[in-house]
Amino acid sequence: MLTADRFPLHRDALTRSPDLSALLDRLATRARPWIASPIEVPRLKALLSVDGGVCSTDGTPLRFDPHSPDAHECPTCGTVYRGIRHDRHWVRGQHLWLAERAAHLATVGVTAENDDALQAARDLVLAYPEVYFELPNQDNVLGPSHLFFSTYLESIWLQHYLTAAHLLREADALEERDLDRISALIEESSTLIGEFNEGMSNRQTWHAAALTAIAVWFEDEDLARIAIEGRTGLLGHLTDGFGHDGLWFEGENYHLFAIQGLLRGLAWARLAGVDYTADPALAALLGQALLAPARTALPDGTFPARKDARYGVSLAHPAYLECWEAGRAWLPEAREALDAWLAHLYRLPAPAAQGYDAWLHEAGEKPPESRSRSDLSYWALLTMDPEGPATDTAWNPRGTYFADQGLAVLRHDDRYLSLDCTSSGEGHGHADRLHLTLHSGGVHWLPDPGTGSYVSPTLPWYRSALAHNVPLLDGTPLTGDGYAEAYDHDDTTGIGWVRSRSGPVTRSVVAGPAWVVDLVSVDAGATASQLEVLWHPAGELRVEPDGGWTAATLDDSQATNAETCAVDTGIRVHAREGETAMALHFPGASHLLRARGPGLPGGEPRTFLRRDTSVTGEGARQVAVCDLAPDDPATGIREVRVTGDRITLVHRDGRDTVVQIESRGAQVTGPTAGQVIRLEGVLPKPAKHRPLFSPKPPWETSGAAIGVGDPPALDGTLDGFVTDDPLFLDDEHQYRRSEDPWEGPEQFRAEAHVNWDAETVYLAVVVQKPDLVIRGDNAAPLLLDNEPDDIHGEGIQVYLQLEDEAPRGWLIVPSDDGRIRVRPASGTAGHAAEVRGAWQPIEDEGPGYCLTVAIDCPTLGSLPLHARIRFDLLVNEPRAGRERRAGQLVWSGASGWVYLRGDRHTVEEYGWLDLT
Repeated sequence: MLTADRFPLHRDALTRSPDLSALLDRLATRARPWIASPIEVPRLKALLSVDGGVCSTDGTPLRFDPHSPDAHECPTCGTVYRGIRHDRHWVRGQHLWLAERAAHLATVGVTAENDDALQAARDLVLAYPEVYFELPNQDNVLGPSHLFFSTYLESIWLQHYLTAAHLLREADALEERDLDRISALIEESSTLIGEFNEGMSNRQTWHAAALTAIAVWFEDEDLARIAIEGRTGLLGHLTDGFGHDGLWFEGENYHLFAIQGLLRGLAWARLAGVDYTADPALAALLGQALLAPARTALPDGTFPARKDARYGVSLAHPAYLECWEAGRAWLPEAREALDAWLAHLYRLPAPAAQGYDAWLHEAGEKPPESRSRSDLSYWALLTMDPEGPATDTAWNPRGTYFADQGLAVLRHDDRYLSLDCTSSGEGHGHADRLHLTLHSGGVHWLPDPGTGSYVSPTLPWYRSALAHNVPLLDGTPLTGDGYAEAYDHDDTTGIGWVRSRSGPVTRSVVAGPAWVVDLVSVDAGATASQLEVLWHPAGELRVEPDGGWTAATLDDSQATNAETCAVDTGIRVHAREGETAMALHFPGASHLLRARGPGLPGGEPRTFLRRDTSVTGEGARQVAVCDLAPDDPATGIREVRVTGDRITLVHRDGRDTVVQIESRGAQVTGPTAGQVIRLEGVLPKPAKHRPLFSPKPPWETSGAAIGVGDPPALDGTLDGFVTDDPLFLDDEHQYRRSEDPWEGPEQFRAEAHVNWDAETVYLAVVVQKPDLVIRGDNAAPLLLDNEPDDIHGEGIQVYLQLEDEAPRGWLIVPSDDGRIRVRPASGTAGHAAEVRGAWQPIEDEGPGYCLTVAIDCPTLGSLPLHARIRFDLLVNEPRAGRERRAGQLVWSGASGWVYLRGDRHTVEEYGWLDLT
């Protein structure tokens, strides 16, 4: 970032650097059309929806063209879509793109001394204050915003906007009244961003960066101190978010997003005179964080799609190149490694670069065939070193183990294998404990699919265990944080191993130059009866022997064409992708299921496999072998034999490789005479991570459920209910808000009464609010996201857990003609048929409604008197004129934000009811 006194020095550096001169020339050339024909700022707020911005035929995201506000083309089939939903999807990118263009124009203006570019930047910057305040701060998905539907987008936008405004101010191109209008916008935005603190989150890095930029604009030292040095500021994220191994806790996709926001913030901090890269310890942390994605990169230059990552994204994306360019400019100690990494990326084929919120520099343009430093954005011109990276160094990654992530990577030549036993990843986590990834011969044989669109119906599939190469117990995903018990690698032979655990299941993988041995074991004494291991091999599959298949069912609506077969002598699965092949050997008796699932995001459905084994008192185990060169007449594997802990790979030339796997080590013998490789590397069990801040309130909420002899009327009145000990929802600490805080009990409150008998819980809820927003049975679908539409109308969410039973929950809403509509709450064992009741509007004590229900609880009578059960009640607050709910009252108490909660509610958040 530049100040006026640095303009001459930067211009001098440009004249001496061929790279920077070429970049400035390209930026100036691209700016000419925007100078000649001013760009109009759209007066639309962005909308996140299921149908906006996607092709209704094939589900492909529509191409973002900044010059086409009302015609949006599908890149797959060429269909052009029109309509407000598509326009409001398009405007998300347009506001971001325009803010980038303002910064782009201002950068060209000050560095090339181009007055026309400065005037075009000024016009864009001054067009926004009126539009900004005109658009409503409501119906947001994740935090308050005027232009967008989430605060993090506002923070990204504001970074570009403030860059333009700052450069214009430094160039003396703004009048006093201009500064007042800009400052009013920035002050409002700073209030929204400042109040929506997301804790340790990839998005919070952008909030912290935006607040740092705001502090620079207003010369606010107190705000700068909080934004830079606070627990959720730039330094807090650098020291805690990236962990001891340098990798962001939510995976590579969010690592790269977080590092981008962090670097933007550090650039503003440097402008404020705070250069933390001068501290050796902090510089080392930043260097480690910058290089972490390089250490997990796949051989094709993409990052692994762990957790909610996008699949197949190239690390040569220019948005990421700019991060490493900034790093090598600021971190002399890391320059050698960053030079080798950047030189490697610049040699890769150029990926398409549009469609990324934080970098829309090339939107609407065809990307070049290869990348150079002159293809980057205005931000690179302001930050990168005039001298480019050395091109005579090679990037030679080695296998590595990330202790904080529980992620092991084994490499040899172009063979890449990883075993993931990572932590949950918070809201971006998947049911993927002990997932195996394999890439070899240019083919991603066993991929992690990541996640496509957050509003697509396929989202639950990609987050499920069925979409991953993982073990299951009795059809249930492994839960809890796992860890690696051992990791070792022989760099000379390329042979390595890793053994990881999640609960009673261990997965041991030994990787050789052209083969992989996989052993999944269940501990003796485990209560499960069935071990299942899922496989998602790429390519066209052929199973040998292929016969005896019978129809089967899977408990997932997106898995189809399921069928099973049983073979006593072992199964071999051939996978072929073009001219490259891989074979999976399942030795011994095997019960195999195959089915079709959604495949990779945006791709065609694919066949996946599930191998089943019974668990006895001695446990269970499954051995599988991946042959990475099945067509090789020498090393290809003809047969796999398992005898005790000896796994013998019989090669096609008759030689054997023997792999022995034990709890504390593995040994590989052959195929060369006398060759014995011993692998050990036992690791200590990591300490359990304890968050600094707990979301659970410091209090425990309790109430009473009163026993009754006769059931109440359940007609939408309190007739028959014993109302001696009500539950109140009428306090600020019980309100989860969206954009606006709770308006008080006069505007929204509830009172509940809980009765019970031997088999039923009876619940009456009286809700008082000035206007009722009832979603009728035939209401049009909202098509906003994957959450149930009924959370955005009047209604309640009820949650119960009796002793050791699974928690149950229901979303219950008023329906037509006094009836109720019930659906099970996400993530619970509830069933709609367990709930019956009715509702009525009320006027006696103020407008509102009364909803009465009976919930089947057959085991309730077996509990002793005065027993305690877990319970919670949530009341949703819709308001007229809104698309999404405004908030909700939570009986157990949970102030905060309602965004992205849907109808999910964890049992740890429930309160208690005493049976009286």
